[in-house]
Amino acid sequence: MAKPLVVSIPHNLGQAEAMRRLHGGMSGLKSQFGDKVASIDETWNGNRMDFRVGAMGQNVSGHLEVMQDVVRVEVQLPWILAMIAEKAKTFIQKQGTLLLEKK
Repeated sequence: MAKPLVVSIPHNLGQAEAMRRLHGGMSGLKSQFGDKVASIDETWNGNRMDFRVGAMGQNVSGHLEVMQDVVRVEVQLPWILAMIAEKAKTFIQKQGTLLLEKK
């Protein structure tokens, strides 16, 4: 199994506000990238969200942990997608930052 892709996304929102913004954030990705994403499942347990995404004929699973000033995302990429891990990391960083920007 490939080693997990880990992305840290800093924020200044505090844990509660960051969690509020991230709840349902995966469904926002579904509406934004619906033509590429077949399914999204998310389950929250405290400050941790476990997720599974079906995209491009592959299943990607992982979890994120919301802390006071950072969100840590860990994704298990199938070997075929591991080749584009750096692009995936950039995408996760960008989308996460958009969700967590001060508004």
